[in-house]
Amino acid sequence: MLNIQSKLPGVSTTIFSVMSKLAAEHNAINLSQGFPDYPCDPMLIDLVNKAMKDGFNQYAPMPGSPLLTRNIAEKVENLYKVKYNPDTEITVTAGGTQAIFTALTTIINNGDEVIIFEPAYDSYAPTIKLLGGLVKTYELAPPNYEIDWDMVKKLFTAKTRMIILNSPQNPTGSILSDNDMQALIKLISGTDILILSDEVYEHLIYDEQKHQSVMLYPELKERSFIVASFGKLLHATGWKLGYCLAPETLTKEFRKIHQFNVFSVNSAMQQAIAQYIKEPANYLGIGNFFQEKRDYFRGLLAESRFKLLPCNGSYFQCASYSDISEEKDTDFSIRLIKEFGVATIPVSAFYQKATDHKIIRFCFAKENSTLALAAEKLKNV
Repeated sequence: MLNIQSKLPGVSTTIFSVMSKLAAEHNAINLSQGFPDYPCDPMLIDLVNKAMKDGFNQYAPMPGSPLLTRNIAEKVENLYKVKYNPDTEITVTAGGTQAIFTALTTIINNGDEVIIFEPAYDSYAPTIKLLGGLVKTYELAPPNYEIDWDMVKKLFTAKTRMIILNSPQNPTGSILSDNDMQALIKLISGTDILILSDEVYEHLIYDEQKHQSVMLYPELKERSFIVASFGKLLHATGWKLGYCLAPETLTKEFRKIHQFNVFSVNSAMQQAIAQYIKEPANYLGIGNFFQEKRDYFRGLLAESRFKLLPCNGSYFQCASYSDISEEKDTDFSIRLIKEFGVATIPVSAFYQKATDHKIIRFCFAKENSTLALAAEKLKNV
């Protein structure tokens, strides 16, 4: 028997994989893992096919296809009136999670502290720990998951190196406001604290609200890695393509890690996406598309015993089952699969301490027929 010391001894298989596996075993409707059950635009498939036939089958440049990084820069400037240099400040990555991992690896050293807001996407804390960093957790509470920035300030020490933001947030669907960003600016003014802003759901903002990207605030932009995802934008999560925006000094260090992590990502898909996003009409309607799905799903669940929490962004709807059961959310979620045929995610999985508020998360990035069938089952709970 080999003696191997785990670098992440407390980490097991991600909850997304666990619940999706259970859903498959019990033939349940999978509203757990965040991926669509409908195809992406056939035009995009055709563009990939053409790119392959045109010979884009070898390594892409390490930072990304020049055409794609230029078109990302154009997209960002059109949407936010902010400039990023496509050659020195934009890096194409193998999905958002790789960008997050690389940004953290670029900055975090042994003993550095990183503040995260929980419930949080489950890759943040393990990556910080893998790097020898310390996770400083601020726990958000339902129903609105708001941040008290005075309390965040109390987490600051001389070792605070980074703060991770996620807006729109997974799993809660909450979003940061201008007041939040102004409060953050005041907190970090005069410090060397960096920001990692996970903005993979940037286009999924509802009810005419505005996405408050850190790039809109010069005091934050100059110290931020911003992570985005084409998988979320183009209904193609399996392609694992995203990008990272950062000032040149940060990008230079980011690419040192990136080149020895994945080096570069799928060449043909980069070429296809570059052409596809050149036309804003191909993606700017995604917010309305998902708002209609959110409203449809919420309307269906209004007839159930679940209490729906606010959803201002992302394609996740959280719901309380406190009027239904006193079970732990993990046990309740497993029972939903086995007895009612619907897979969800227990929100305690997004807390380091497994904090249980009796809340589960549904993904509504599904066909309306899928949502309707799931809702019929959930009405029987």
